[in-house]
Parts: sequence; structure tokens; C-alpha cells
Amino acid sequence: MDHHDGWDCLAREPTGAATMVRYPKAALANHRRLHHNAGSVRRPPYTMPKHKKGKKKIEARLSPIHGNGVFATDAIAKGERVIRYKGKLRTHDEVDAEYGDIDEDGHTFLFTLNDDYVIDANVDGNVARWINHSCAPNCEAVIEEDDKSRPHKDKVFIEAVRDIAAGEELTYNYGITLDERHTPKLKKLWGCRCGAKTCTGTMLQPKR
Repeated sequence: MDHHDGWDCLAREPTGAATMVRYPKAALANHRRLHHNAGSVRRPPYTMPKHKKGKKKIEARLSPIHGNGVFATDAIAKGERVIRYKGKLRTHDEVDAEYGDIDEDGHTFLFTLNDDYVIDANVDGNVARWINHSCAPNCEAVIEEDDKSRPHKDKVFIEAVRDIAAGEELTYNYGITLDERHTPKLKKLWGCRCGAKTCTGTMLQPKR
């Protein structure tokens, strides 16, 4: 999600390889720098549908939610894998060292891949980093685990949870939680502007 008004932002995280793990609402905050998270539902490997060569189904442009967003340029079917979340693969310690002293500002391009690695979309990130958060998302983040149990080979994909019409903005639940108490100040810092009837007003998720 972009919580900037321009094309420059900070951090996030996704997954991939054989076993799929969904992460709609999980939360993780082992680090001071917040990461996107996924859930924990596994399913068989996914085969990408083939589209006409050069045909793109999404594009990035300004969003009414906030800053930049990603929009469907063609119909996307429920269950369709839309895009892989890409960025530099880093260890959690490397992410802490890089971003730990930077004050939180309500956005992140870091995506927790697994217990060992984080995807840092600040570096070599693709258009998936601009997908905004929503309390009523039409997509979810899916982690595909490597079939040989190599954590650095895991991947994150964004997949449609319902049919999406051309022109609709793509969104997913970032699943962010903090180790510390979710104070009104922090909820405001990580405010949600999705506009859904079920919007909680914050991207921070309830603690279990």
C-alpha cells in the first residue's frame, strides 16, 4: 500500500514455490519497522492462467484511497493470481538495521515472507507494492512455500478473492499488528481510508 502521495516510499513483504499459505489477517511485529503479513491457510500449488502476450490486467495510478494504487484494466476472476510481490530478499536483522531508527509514518513496503526473511519492496519492488489496504478487500496475499523447504525460495502472490471488474482498485488486508498497545495515536498514524462500510478506521488489526 502506498501511504505517500508520490512514487517514493519505504517498505513491505510477500512469498512463493509449492505449498500455498494465505495471509489475509495475520499480524507480526517482531521488528520496529512494521511489515505486511499473511495468514496461514495452505492449499495445493497454483498454475498461472495464460493471457495474451503483452496483455496486462493491472496498472498503477493515483488512488482515491491514498497516494498511488493498482487498478484492474481487464476483468479478473475470483481465485486468479494477479501478481507476485517482489523486492529485495532480506533477513529480519538486516531490515531492523536498515529501517529500525526511522520513525514510523503510516506506510510500509516490507512484507514478512517467513521466520527467516522479509521482502523489501523499497529495493527492486514492482507494481504490487502500490496495492492499498482495505477493510473489505477484493484480494489477499498468498504465500507459496518452497517444496524443498528452502525459506529463501518462498514467494508472495496477490490473488483475487472475488471477481474484479475492469476499473476497480485492487486491495488486500495488510494484517498489521504491533507488539505494543494499539493506542489511539498509533491507530491514527496507521489510519485506513478505504471507505468500506466495515472500515475500522485503522490498518492495525485486533490482537488475538
